[in-house]
Amino acid sequence: MQRRSRGVNAGLLLLLSQIFHVGINNIPPVTLAALAVNIWFFLSPLKPLLSSCLSVEKCYQEKEWQRLLLSPFHHADDWHLYFNMVSMLWKGIHLERRLGSRWFAYVITTFSLLTGVVYLFLEFALAEFMGDPGFKRNCGVGFSGVLFALKVLNNHYCPGGFVNILGFPVPSRFGCWAELLAIYFISPGTSFAGHLAGILVGLLYTHGPLKKIMETCAGIFSFSNGYPGQRPYFNNSGYPGFQDYYPHGSPGYHAEVPRNYDAYTAGLSEEEQLERAIRASLWDRGNSRSTPPSYGFRLSPEEMRRTRLHRFDRQ
Repeated sequence: MQRRSRGVNAGLLLLLSQIFHVGINNIPPVTLAALAVNIWFFLSPLKPLLSSCLSVEKCYQEKEWQRLLLSPFHHADDWHLYFNMVSMLWKGIHLERRLGSRWFAYVITTFSLLTGVVYLFLEFALAEFMGDPGFKRNCGVGFSGVLFALKVLNNHYCPGGFVNILGFPVPSRFGCWAELLAIYFISPGTSFAGHLAGILVGLLYTHGPLKKIMETCAGIFSFSNGYPGQRPYFNNSGYPGFQDYYPHGSPGYHAEVPRNYDAYTAGLSEEEQLERAIRASLWDRGNSRSTPPSYGFRLSPEEMRRTRLHRFDRQ
C-alpha cells in the first residue's frame, strides 16, 4: 500500500466545501465529531498506512490488535476520504436525529470495532477455504465498512422506495448488496470483504442479537457508573436512545430532557383544556339550575364575555 502523495488535496477541499454548504450548525454533534476525527487523522496520521491497515497476518498472527482501532479512521488518499465522509455526513444526519446522539455514538464505536473483527474472520475463512494465504495479507483501511453497516440501519428504519445504483432503480432493501457488487466490479482494488463485513454487522444489529447485547451493556454501564439521567430508554417505535433523544429532529441538539406536563394538563391538548375550562365555567354559572346550559361549547364572543364577568362578580 502506497502512502498518499503530498500536494493539493482536491478531495479534502471538496469535502470541506460540502460540510460548510450543509452548515456546521445543521450537523449533529456525533456526526460532526466523526468527520473531524477522520479529517484530523488524514492530515496528521498516528501511523503510516502500512502500520495502521488491518490484516489477518498483522493483527491476528503478529498480535498488533491496535490496528482494529486505527484502520477505520485512516484513508488511502483524499478521494477515499471524500467519498466516505460525504456518505457519513448524510447517513449521520438522518440516523443521529433518529437514534439520539449518545446511542449513535455507541453504534459508531461498536460498528468500528465489529466490522474489523468480522473482516478478519472473512479474510481468514477465505484463505482457508480457497487455500490461498494471500487473503491473510490483504490489508485494508477506511470507514467504508462502518458506512455499509449504517446503510443497513438506514434502510431498516426507512423501508420501501428505491435507490439508484449505476442508473438502475433498486429496491432499498437490496441497495446494500447491489452497491457492494457495483463497487467491487467498478473498483476491483476496494476491499470486498471489508464492505461485506459492514453489511453483516448491520444485519446483526437489525435482525440479530447485537442490538439486544448493546442495550444490555448500555444499561449495566450506565448504572455501574452512576450517570444520573442517562439511563437508556426505548420509545414506542422501538428505537433505542437516551434522554437526549430528538423525536422531531431538533436543529439545536440541546441535551435538555423534555418535561412531562401530564401532571398539570392530564394529558389533554390545548383545545381539550379550553373546552374543559369552559365546561367548568358554565357549570359553575348554572349551578343553581337543574341542567347545564344547552349550548355546550359553542359560545359567541358576547356569551363568553358575560360568563367571564359573572365569574369575576362571584369572586
